[in-house]
Amino acid sequence: MNKYLFKHIDNSALIVFRIFFGLLCFLESVGAIFTGWVTRAFVEPKFTFTFIGFEWLQPLPGNGMYFYYLVMGIFGFLIMIGYKYRFSTIMFTLMWLTTYLMQKASYNNHYYLLILLSAIMVFLPANKYHSVDAKLNPKIKSNSMPQWCRLVFILQMFIVYTYGSIAKLYPDWLDASVMKIFMSGKRNYFLIGEFLQQEWLHYFLAYGGILYDGLVVPFLLFKPTRKIAFFGSIFFHLFNSIVFQVGIFPYLALAFSLFFFNPKTIKNIFFKKREFYDAAEVKEPKYKKPLVALFSIYFIIQIALPLRHHFIQDNVLWTEEGHKMSWRMMLRSKLAHISFKVKEKGKNKTIFVKLEDYLSKKQMRLVSTHPDVMWQFAQRLKKEYKEKGKDVAVYISCNISVNNRPYTKYINPEIDIASVSWSAFKHSEWILPSKLD
Repeated sequence: MNKYLFKHIDNSALIVFRIFFGLLCFLESVGAIFTGWVTRAFVEPKFTFTFIGFEWLQPLPGNGMYFYYLVMGIFGFLIMIGYKYRFSTIMFTLMWLTTYLMQKASYNNHYYLLILLSAIMVFLPANKYHSVDAKLNPKIKSNSMPQWCRLVFILQMFIVYTYGSIAKLYPDWLDASVMKIFMSGKRNYFLIGEFLQQEWLHYFLAYGGILYDGLVVPFLLFKPTRKIAFFGSIFFHLFNSIVFQVGIFPYLALAFSLFFFNPKTIKNIFFKKREFYDAAEVKEPKYKKPLVALFSIYFIIQIALPLRHHFIQDNVLWTEEGHKMSWRMMLRSKLAHISFKVKEKGKNKTIFVKLEDYLSKKQMRLVSTHPDVMWQFAQRLKKEYKEKGKDVAVYISCNISVNNRPYTKYINPEIDIASVSWSAFKHSEWILPSKLD
């Protein structure tokens, strides 16, 4: 096994991937400023919903978050050109992880994936060629890398796509009703809006999504189907980019194709004048045991984490418990009617909370469908009233519709949500039982 993992191969794919990865990190960071995302996520809201346990992570005041994202974009650019590569990658990883944990009103699977990939990139010798580091220090220049550098990406994407495919195997996806809901919101798209409403297209996209996610990695690994899978990936990801507007993920996913093609092919396309490495020398570093142990633990966690919802009571589509970090991508539509009421203990007085006084529109949508955010908001209300010298209970009335089903009562309105504890790996009993088929 060690001989296989540490056998050296041509590193052209990793070098090109570093350039694409750094560019996308730069565009994601700087783009968040110019598209107004930073404003909507950090500047305009009165407060942010952090991941539970990370309340101490708060946005910088004033224009601080614009500066934060600009600095993060600079580190992305430095990764791209390979300058101070290790330091730049570590800093980008830490900054991106921080901003990810700081707010979850705009949760997206590719935000989570970017944390994992940038952390992996820290350990890779991606600056050994075509980089400022290699130009400044020619001693590090190399045209080879250990084979494990390629395998970690293949395994990571296999996990992402496989879980994404399996998660789609449920009735509302299989009868294309979820896809119909998604496409109904695209009716006003220029030129393609009406086309996206075709029923046959909904079935094609629903089953095509299952098959693509489930087969793309095996097909890319198998030489006779590699080109078909690659051109299929181009169509699939460009369609997602245009129709669903999911940021950099489609282009990042396409960049992974580099690791499936013959290294000589990649070298001939991008570095024609460079000598191709084909010595296949095995170089086992002194740190091989801790490295193998680290990645073994990492991938065990990656395989186990998406399974946790099976050990939590009720349907994850209903409860949301175990949904995040599980590659459950674009699976359902939820609508809700919600109200919070505050009762001062010992007094017969009820106050109905005006959500618009506290939350942005995006935060209101989030708090109406996600129990963890409901709990956080209840805690915030209790704290606010406590600072005024009042001991209060917070009750929630919520009716929810999953995938256009009839609205159903979601939260037990008799339980003081502000007085209960939260557990990330345990079912919250104040969430009423699912009515899903």
